[in-house]
Amino acid sequence: MNILIIGSGGRESAFAYKLSQSNKLTNLFIAPGNAGTGAYGENVPLKVTDFEGIAAFALANTIQMIVVGPEEPLVKGIHDYFLSRADIKHIPVIGPQAAGAQLEGSKDFSKQFMIRHNIPTAAYKTFTKDTLADGIAYLDTQKLPIVLKADGLAAGKGVLICTSIAEAKAELTAMIADAKFGAASDQVVIEEFLAGIELSVFVLTDGENYKVLPSAKDYKRIGEGDTGLNTGGMGSISPVPFADEAFLAKVEERIIKPTVDGLKKDGIPYKGFIFIGLMNVEGEPQVIEYNVRMGDPETESVLPRIESDLLDLFEGVAAGDLDKRSFTVSPKTAVTVMCVAGGYPGAYESGKVISNIENVKESIVFHAGTKLEDGKVVTAGGRVIAVTTLQDTLFDALQQATADAGRIYYDAKYFRKDIGFDLI
Repeated sequence: MNILIIGSGGRESAFAYKLSQSNKLTNLFIAPGNAGTGAYGENVPLKVTDFEGIAAFALANTIQMIVVGPEEPLVKGIHDYFLSRADIKHIPVIGPQAAGAQLEGSKDFSKQFMIRHNIPTAAYKTFTKDTLADGIAYLDTQKLPIVLKADGLAAGKGVLICTSIAEAKAELTAMIADAKFGAASDQVVIEEFLAGIELSVFVLTDGENYKVLPSAKDYKRIGEGDTGLNTGGMGSISPVPFADEAFLAKVEERIIKPTVDGLKKDGIPYKGFIFIGLMNVEGEPQVIEYNVRMGDPETESVLPRIESDLLDLFEGVAAGDLDKRSFTVSPKTAVTVMCVAGGYPGAYESGKVISNIENVKESIVFHAGTKLEDGKVVTAGGRVIAVTTLQDTLFDALQQATADAGRIYYDAKYFRKDIGFDLI
């Protein structure tokens, strides 16, 4: 098969790595890809939202499947675009249509969906510019801390946890009245804070059937000990030690099944990933959010643990017979450590030459924010390189991934040296 992956980050690098192992693969293309994805296929200089350009490339290169990595093209309707054109509607797209992508594209939509289908989640109310005064009054009735969420896509930065009512009122005003997150915060969800341990569960569905993929836990804070600003993710581990069979059985019964059934009841077609961000609250799972694609850096921990052919599962999604496909998962532990640019998640410099990747022998190096410049690999983003290792024990995996992250060099490189050690 000829496959086209859409995206350019560590998640797409992991997809390319895994799909390149399939004996069903003929040619692999990544649009636009990065300095590392070229090792698995051919990079194509197309923007992820250039639907016409992607369609033209797909026709010219006999593409037989599109795998969409990031959320933006899904929310903007890349799947719908392919279905709308007679000349390309035969090409399956792994990723939901725009209606299903609203699970991530609108926090208010996803909360209404959860309430409608009795899926456990935090209490909430949504406010707009017209109801801002009501929102400020509502905050006076809430316990602290309190969570504010921009309704739309805000590049992972639209969630604020406020520890005082004064802070919450100021932030709510900044989000709605002053467009702190642009159009994404035209609506803001005010949500009860859930205290517990966070984890992510990943589901692949053809709209009728589903497969539960390995769970993972990611680390969002920039500083060691989970301190400092939120980032797109500084590392991840899979499996999650506290997510045992009993807990995951609760997740499947109370959350996964009602989610897939709810989409069907609502008449929303869905072919792709459902990323369920959960909080383990004293042994009980509650949904924090849905995403409609795989996470990053969780993908870099989850996919190396899948021992079988990922392309076979994708064929099952496309054909609607995912229930007839099987897959196996390694019992080993995967740990991913993310190397970022100095200054991230604030202002950071790009164009720093990266060296010593070839000396990483016991881990997989997934490029994220990199590009080729004059034949050299240079930094081209805030999160630069994801280093993943697979070992028999969590402790061994933590040690190996941390050591290998230290072997890579570029100016002002930073990585957390404590990823996963809180679980030992």
